[in-house]
Amino acid sequence: MESIGFLYPWIKAIHIMAVIAWMAGLFYLPRLFVYHVERAVHGSDLDQVFQVMEEKLLRVIMNPAMIVAWLCGLLLISMGAFDFGSLWAWIKLVCVIAMTVMHMWLAGRRKDFVLGKNTRSGRYYRMANEVPTVLMIIIVVMVVVRPF
Repeated sequence: MESIGFLYPWIKAIHIMAVIAWMAGLFYLPRLFVYHVERAVHGSDLDQVFQVMEEKLLRVIMNPAMIVAWLCGLLLISMGAFDFGSLWAWIKLVCVIAMTVMHMWLAGRRKDFVLGKNTRSGRYYRMANEVPTVLMIIIVVMVVVRPF
C-alpha cells in the first residue's frame, strides 16, 4: 500500500477549517440562547424563529463540523501528529473531549427550549458562552506553544 503522507497537509487544512466552523457554532449557540430566553415566550412566533435558527445551526453547521474535525484529528493522530509522550497532547485531547461534551450539553439545552422546559437565565447562558472560549485558548496554546 502506498503511503498517504502526501495527504497530511490537506487533512490538516480540512481539520483546521472544520474546527473554525465548529467553534463559530459553539460561540454563537449560547448567545442565541441568551436572546431566546430574554426575548421570546414559549410558543410565540419569535420562539419559533429562535428554534429554527438553533436547530439549523446545530444540524447544518455544528454537527458536521464536529464530525469532520474529529475524523481529521483521528487521521492526523494515525499519521503521527499526536505525541503520546508529551503532556501538551493529552491536555489538548482532554480539552477537545470537553468541547465535545459542551456541544452535546448545548444540544440538550436546545431540546429544553423546544419542549418549553428551559429553566436557565440569560446570565447563565452568558457564562456558559465562556466555556468554549477558555477551552479554545488552552487547545491553541497546547498545540502552538507546547509548554509541557
